[in-house]
Amino acid sequence: MPAASQLDEPGVQQKLLALRTALRSTRRLLVAYSGGVDSAFLAWVAHQELGGEMLGVLADSPSLARWQMRDAVAFAEEHGIPLTVIETREMERPEYFRNDKARCFHCKDELFAVMHDYAQQHGFETIAYGMNLDDEGDYRPGQLAAQQHGVAAPLFDAALTKDEIRQLAREAGLRLWDKPASPCLSSRIEYGRPVTQEALTAIEAGEDALRELGFRQCRVRHHGEIVRIEIARDDLPRALTGEMAARFTRIFKALGFKYVTLDLEGFRSGSMNALLPADSLVKRA
Repeated sequence: MPAASQLDEPGVQQKLLALRTALRSTRRLLVAYSGGVDSAFLAWVAHQELGGEMLGVLADSPSLARWQMRDAVAFAEEHGIPLTVIETREMERPEYFRNDKARCFHCKDELFAVMHDYAQQHGFETIAYGMNLDDEGDYRPGQLAAQQHGVAAPLFDAALTKDEIRQLAREAGLRLWDKPASPCLSSRIEYGRPVTQEALTAIEAGEDALRELGFRQCRVRHHGEIVRIEIARDDLPRALTGEMAARFTRIFKALGFKYVTLDLEGFRSGSMNALLPADSLVKRA
């Protein structure tokens, strides 16, 4: 992550001003809020500009880790951000359950459909989510769902990058400015393997155990009988010991895995996408 001095400070402040100006022009705003740095920063700025005219919406489902939910609620309470928790039922969708490359589309389609109904029932005019400028070039099927539902992307419109959002969050004293990205638990399951409650429970318990061992940035990748553990590269030396291997083995065999592996490439976001054909990752209009 670049240091603040490496970023164009005047340019970043101009982008922040553009964001604030755009938010002030909206009324009755719903913000899709997960507790990650992007959506949390968006909700924080929107609350500053709109006060009670905005509301954060946290979607609760089996794919949301409990610690993530607790932290998201705590952050909103710390800053007085109005928040409601709604239930989404993406796991009841056969298209989501089968877990193909469009899984994220069906998840976000469910989220934005539920938010749209909530907006109509409670008089909200606009729905926004935390897409940033860096997300444009990534493989994110959920963006198509946002487009189809007419969801606004204020951070993207202000041309804010991930590093710039982290910088602004740090300058604002927001504790989650350096919070590691943590997509939903379903993203840990290899494509083509159904998303089940059993698999999500094993993944969540495994990642909780890794964090208790002091591995802050990690992923538990579910490949059926095989678990593939990703640890941040800086932490790999500590993971590559006989003692830690034995602990990993005990933890993950108790969770039902027959084979326990440690990925020597270390943690990398979106590593499951490497299993998809290259042409399926091309972003199409």
